Amino acid sequence: MTGFNSPLHQMTQTTPTALWNDSCAIGELSTSMENNGAVGATCNPVIVLEVLKKEWSLWKDRIPALVAEMPLATEEEIAWRLTEEMSIKGAALLKPVFDREKGRNGRLSIQTNPKYWRDTKRLVEQALHFSSLAPNMIVKLPVTRAGVAAIEEATYRGVSINATVSFTLPQAIVVAEAVERGLKRREKEGNDISRMGPVCTLMVGRLDDWLKVVAEKENISVDPGIFEWAGVAVMKKAYRIYRERGYRLRLLSAAMRNHMHWSSFIGGDVVISPPFKWQERYNASGVAVEDRMSQPVDHNALAALEGKFAEFRKAYDEKGMTVEQFDSYGATRRTLRQFCKATEDMAALVRDTLVPNPDV
Repeated sequence: MTGFNSPLHQMTQTTPTALWNDSCAIGELSTSMENNGAVGATCNPVIVLEVLKKEWSLWKDRIPALVAEMPLATEEEIAWRLTEEMSIKGAALLKPVFDREKGRNGRLSIQTNPKYWRDTKRLVEQALHFSSLAPNMIVKLPVTRAGVAAIEEATYRGVSINATVSFTLPQAIVVAEAVERGLKRREKEGNDISRMGPVCTLMVGRLDDWLKVVAEKENISVDPGIFEWAGVAVMKKAYRIYRERGYRLRLLSAAMRNHMHWSSFIGGDVVISPPFKWQERYNASGVAVEDRMSQPVDHNALAALEGKFAEFRKAYDEKGMTVEQFDSYGATRRTLRQFCKATEDMAALVRDTLVPNPDV
């Protein structure tokens, strides 16, 4: 089902749940906005590589041009300039939504260099730079020990942040408190926060993935489908706590693995951010658009997860981890490795232009 009869369009028009497109590919973003009501989008190293594959005709001449314009730049510096340009194009497409919704939506989410995950100062500096590229940029910062400090400081300095590399309730709560501290510091000094739109991502599918790895490592057996409740359970619990405490940021569901990572959150004042291919799957799923955020997690699934997985208890208990323990959590390490590898792959793509392979 597509267009104005699609489930995603119904959701975005009849519930508080917002849709952001997990890509800055212009063709996909335009279609997602028109057909499904998308009001945001994402750019990061993984996505840049995907966009280049999908829209190579739009970018194949730009890479050699950048090489010529930046004669002393490293491969990685050129790759990041390409990321910035992609993000600016996506932000321009979303700007009318940003103006209409006064900063709450209509944002392009650009990710800081994942290699900076231990360096608060570099994260803040890059966040400020990225925020200056367009009025409707939102900047991704990792929920690592250094990243939490960067989230507060960047918020204080007027950057709308999107917390990423985030999977657990302890991370979601720490992010919310850091954002609140940053906002209060701005307010105390008389600085405007009315058009800021921070969010905290929970990469729900990556928590599910990590527990499956743990099950293999530790030879744990559970009933089929149990794992798929892990990220859903964390997201629902975090949402309840956010509302109870009045935190001034929204939760965002990312890393889709099944339709529950969308359908379970319908009706909540949250963002879902699926890739375009998952939007097509959701629209063809036959899932009814109705409030499910208030529905409890399957009791048996939750009992099995809590009973058999210490790694789930760390994720589901607000005090399950300290900030100092975020960096060593399995899902964090797996995701940082993937994001850093994608950064290296971007640089390698530029290298093919800078130093063409003579054997080909």
